[in-house]
Amino acid sequence: MKIGKATVPRTSISTSDAHSIVIRGHDLSKELIGKVSFVDHFFLLLTGHWPTAGQSAVLNATLVAIAEHGLVPSVQAARMTFAAAPDAMQGAVAAGILGCGSVVLGSSETAGRMFSEIDARVQAGAAIDDAALEVMKSWRAAGRSVPGFGHPLHKERDERVGALFDAARAAGTDLRFVAIAEAAEALLPEVLGKPLKLNVSGAIPAVLLGAGFPVEGLKGVPMLARTAGLIAHMVEEIRQPIGFALSYQATREAQYDGEVPAGFGGHPA
Repeated sequence: MKIGKATVPRTSISTSDAHSIVIRGHDLSKELIGKVSFVDHFFLLLTGHWPTAGQSAVLNATLVAIAEHGLVPSVQAARMTFAAAPDAMQGAVAAGILGCGSVVLGSSETAGRMFSEIDARVQAGAAIDDAALEVMKSWRAAGRSVPGFGHPLHKERDERVGALFDAARAAGTDLRFVAIAEAAEALLPEVLGKPLKLNVSGAIPAVLLGAGFPVEGLKGVPMLARTAGLIAHMVEEIRQPIGFALSYQATREAQYDGEVPAGFGGHPA
């Protein structure tokens, strides 16, 4: 990311005066509140223009698809943090969001950048299979994993993939990135020596890029969606606390394999 050299802070997202709040050129109270959906508002905030009906439908589908994923590490971190600091829900949610990295949630952005690299070659005249194979091999040669494929539970293609692709087709958005994702999936055995199926982190950029969503904002979609899921977990933690139970289970299962001083536990070192 290039660090700018601006000496005057500028933003085109919002401004206000004593009588109104303006969001991307629209009066918040008169034009937006009660009149637009949060999904459309998010798209407007991010891009500066209203989504088409198809873009809105695809973005909404991706947010629904990734909002909740069970007691994954980021959720456990949030619930244990909330158990320790029940007066700070914001800190617990932040603890969960801090787990949005290259393995969990952040892989949607990485997959989107790979798909964009493949698309650039296709737009330059390369066949889609050739472009996908060349890019994936170059990523592997550089020591990078191929993102958006494989799942520890869903060995066959994740059902959310088909649901998102169906949503994109129904919305009438550009499906060229869906074609790229499926071409890459078919060629993975040649790259990795084993078949891996598309997962939801590969499907999200495939449909969002086709809907005109900026690649720079891809990581924000699972972050926004997962925030909703984390808040649900915080409310459940208040009503049905398990944060300390998660901690106790980790302690119970842990096996110490380091050195101990003489006489520790009744055994010589």
